[in-house]
Amino acid sequence: MPIFYGKASLMDYLKSIQTLHSTIGFVPTMGALHEGHLALMQRSLEENTTTVVSIFVNPTQFNNPEDLAKYPRTLDQDVAKLNALDPTIVLYAPAVEDLYEGIPSSEHFDFDGLENQMEGRFRPGHFNGVGTIVKRLFEIVTPQNAYFGEKDFQQLQIVKKMVAKNNLPVNVIGCPIYRESNELAMSSRNERLSTEERAEAALIYQALLGARSQFATKSTADIGKWVTKYFDKNPRFTLEYFTIADEATLVSCVRKNKNKKYRAFIAVLVNNIRLIDTISLN
Repeated sequence: MPIFYGKASLMDYLKSIQTLHSTIGFVPTMGALHEGHLALMQRSLEENTTTVVSIFVNPTQFNNPEDLAKYPRTLDQDVAKLNALDPTIVLYAPAVEDLYEGIPSSEHFDFDGLENQMEGRFRPGHFNGVGTIVKRLFEIVTPQNAYFGEKDFQQLQIVKKMVAKNNLPVNVIGCPIYRESNELAMSSRNERLSTEERAEAALIYQALLGARSQFATKSTADIGKWVTKYFDKNPRFTLEYFTIADEATLVSCVRKNKNKKYRAFIAVLVNNIRLIDTISLN
């Protein structure tokens, strides 16, 4: 499997294999790969002549130093999983210095307000970090198609907005959430959970299902109160936020409009490990 640690050698390689009709599919990750990541890669393999995967834990999108320090780094295992999936996958696994000059810092982006909702409120600067690294990776890899999981739905909308506002020639494709056997959304952070915590975390998706079952008949305020009480009964879990929002603007819904699509979004802390999830309500 071709593995590159520097952007210059990667760019030279990609130029050397491009043809008039070839396409590059790109899956950016922070490693600790799971079945959800592999599903994104499988789709890229099916839809493109070349698939590039990046593994890079981006420091500028972490507002919590402890979270950055404890984020799982499993490059050897990740390489084995990529090789098993398809040895033609091109891996880019750079050091921080290859993507940032000097002290890592973010560009400032205007995402038309998408950045001020949910994750943006609780993780200051997070989406500037996301925008910075995804833009740089797109410039290096020059993909025609890029694949992102819908678990990070707000990030997906942010990336689409960044691409549109910067006129980047990339088709950003959202892919379904992959879940564990207990319906916990797959996430690299799940690896930090104990076996007991991982099993009990099934209640996060159960809360979303409960919200969806009430959406047609109850107000969003009443659903929010129900979710809050739901987690009050489970002291191992701390509800950071729950909101029902317009899929397009991500603005929280006060009064439902039958012509709009809505999603429930949730963030929960388990032993200081932060888990997020989302579900469509329409």
